[in-house]
Amino acid sequence: MPLDVQLRMVPPLEMAADVLVVGVVHAGGKAPSLPAGLRPIDAALGGAVAKVVAKEEFVGKRDQAISLSTLGRIPAEKVIILGLGDRHTLQSGGLRTFAAKAARAANGEKATSLALALPAGLEGELRAIGEGLELGAYRFTSYLTGDRKPKTQLKTVVVGVTAKPKATARAALALGQKVGVAINLSRDLSNEPPNVIYPEAFAAAAEKVVKEHGGLRIQVFDFKEIRRRGMKLIDAVARGSSRDPRFVHISWTPKNAKRKLVFVGKGVTFDSGGLSIKPAAGMGEMKHDMSGAANVVALMAAVAAVKPKAEVHAIAPCVENMPDGNAYRPGDIWGSLDGKTVEIINTDAEGRLILADALTYARALSPDIIVDNATLTGACVVALGATCSGWYANDERAAREFAKALEDSGEQMWRMPLLDDLREQIKSDVADVKQTGDRYGGSITAALFLREFAGDGSWVHCDIAGPAAIDRPNGWIQSKGATGHGVLTFLAMIERAAR
Repeated sequence: MPLDVQLRMVPPLEMAADVLVVGVVHAGGKAPSLPAGLRPIDAALGGAVAKVVAKEEFVGKRDQAISLSTLGRIPAEKVIILGLGDRHTLQSGGLRTFAAKAARAANGEKATSLALALPAGLEGELRAIGEGLELGAYRFTSYLTGDRKPKTQLKTVVVGVTAKPKATARAALALGQKVGVAINLSRDLSNEPPNVIYPEAFAAAAEKVVKEHGGLRIQVFDFKEIRRRGMKLIDAVARGSSRDPRFVHISWTPKNAKRKLVFVGKGVTFDSGGLSIKPAAGMGEMKHDMSGAANVVALMAAVAAVKPKAEVHAIAPCVENMPDGNAYRPGDIWGSLDGKTVEIINTDAEGRLILADALTYARALSPDIIVDNATLTGACVVALGATCSGWYANDERAAREFAKALEDSGEQMWRMPLLDDLREQIKSDVADVKQTGDRYGGSITAALFLREFAGDGSWVHCDIAGPAAIDRPNGWIQSKGATGHGVLTFLAMIERAAR
């Protein structure tokens, strides 16, 4: 259930809640001094705040935090003070993280109510606050019972501002919540075990999203239709599993749309590696290999909330990659929807195969830009770490568009090069293209393989990081497999396109 969030013009000292979180902007000095906004609280607590500020050398830098009990001297039971960093660098992403940390801290304190005090001048960022509150409050507890089941959870939040809110303020806060709830949907899908979310079940979950959000439409192709359409690479990966694949296409098509954008997400609901089987250690995390597909479904729920004047399509090829007597093999040569033939080198590099057919399908929609996202390579995590995703673009127009959206969202990604000299690694002696290259440059050669199927139009590929950031950029918690990472950027692209 979404949080019950209220907006009030009220000073922090008067905010009643289990936990009061106060945001403090860095004043620029190195020596700790008590910010003006904390002085009434300090006075009520007999100077305790000033003592802790001095002891911890708190100056409001980003990631600084102090907390203290109020002993019943003010309406809040506990006060947490979070540094926001310099005001001139504070953007939506930083405030989203602030709100997410506040909600997460409240859950950590077993609080049911939270008061969030915004510094003056930040009332225009209420959408980011709403997003962050829902993201930070997220917990996946569906399978906890008895003593393991949390006894409390955050339910109500009061956002306190120092100036009278504008007429649009509450709507902005509510919209942020809807976007946050949509992203949490992707995390729910990814956190579900693979015996619950498999291709058919994922498609059913996508149909439920469409039913619950007005303005969306959906098509789902079963295995027979996938084969009839010539999606041979999806066929290859899927045939080793007893669970048949599905191909999901969700669309938002408003009248007088200014541009058309297509988002493609990898939907491997469980990846054993196929015949090139993975080591047992860590295989249980491979339920998260459908994070890209979960992201694009969540994106469409957010699109339905924002209602942009842009046409948007989400494509999710969904398979299980399993070993079986009928499974595809290293050494096989398979056709594709594009017509190119592909030599299979390693059956554990399955994601690029299903994305290849999905990209070909996406091209047929004649979009202005295609963006795909996938937990595609461990090589990208080796290169950039666990909190930063890599992205590639086939032209500078697409790169500029994606970079601006990244700036809007505050998400952490780094542009990677499409080095054409590495293309030699995916040349095959017996087919049009080889599925994988050598050991080094694995994220780049995977992107080069996808480029073979992306066509001549604008295209961006996101190789999303392994576990998503815990504190940065969006205060994720319990969202392994990078679930949700990228959705805010994709939504920013759509909103820019609709202007």
